[in-house]
Amino acid sequence: MEFLVASAIGVLTAAGLYLVMRLRTFPVIMGISLLTYAVNIFLFTSGRLTVSAPPILTDATTYADPLPQALVLTAIVISFGMTAVVVMIALGAYLGADDDAVNDIAPTDAGDSK
Repeated sequence: MEFLVASAIGVLTAAGLYLVMRLRTFPVIMGISLLTYAVNIFLFTSGRLTVSAPPILTDATTYADPLPQALVLTAIVISFGMTAVVVMIALGAYLGADDDAVNDIAPTDAGDSK
């Protein structure tokens, strides 16, 4: 189980980093989303993987730590809000420049001598 979760975190991180390094806004936004999913899974597994255990500290011998669950829930809400903000900024940049390129370097024309 631990190997599967660690592999999923690694694949999500690798795919997210690959997409963040692209030169278009949509892959960058998707890459940031994949990185937040990888961080959320990492935070969730930091509280130990327990099956059929209550998240509340009672007389039970095994229990799930509720702090990582609360952190992941908060991170999901924050990442949703930030994704909406980034999408609106990217949409404004696209409508303003008629291009969704991420780089700030303007293409130079060979015939243009200024």
